Amino acid sequence: MISIVSGIIKNKGKSDILVFTSSGIGYEINVSTSFFADLKIGEKIEIYTYLKVAENVLELFGFRNLEEKIFFELLISIKGLGPRGALNILSLGSLDEIQDAIGRGDISYLTQVSGIGRRTAERLVVELKNKIVKSLKSESEGKELIGGKLSDVVEALVAIGHSKDEARDIVKSLDTKDKTVEELLKMALKRG
Repeated sequence: MISIVSGIIKNKGKSDILVFTSSGIGYEINVSTSFFADLKIGEKIEIYTYLKVAENVLELFGFRNLEEKIFFELLISIKGLGPRGALNILSLGSLDEIQDAIGRGDISYLTQVSGIGRRTAERLVVELKNKIVKSLKSESEGKELIGGKLSDVVEALVAIGHSKDEARDIVKSLDTKDKTVEELLKMALKRG
């Protein structure tokens, strides 16, 4: 499995980059449009990757960080959603925004993606909503990815004057098991 590619960006295609490594191998890596826009030819990069093995092709998909890769793998576990569709979902916005949309069940946000119909978006919400609400743990930094009811608590804390980062830190320290939004907000107010 190719998990990380490190090298220099030699070329940019339509939605992929060519990364030339120090060992003399060039890897063509598909990336989200938002990530693609940030990359420049000649730039040194270390990119997390997912290798898709199919009958007649090997494809690499690249990610900004490990959280994005973990979320991508969660997305492709949904029936009817392949790697390209998952990459298109990652192009919608930040991980927090996408996870918040799934947590809220925002079908119209998710159907903005080319190739994602209403049925697939509904399936995505049904299958991932609980996983996101339980807050996925990042294997890289131990950070929680905030979604669902936790994002409501963050928004409430921001509304009363906390910075977004401060609010996220407070929410990450909460015991969320079997708690309602109201209970979580009360706990957060005591800590903040």
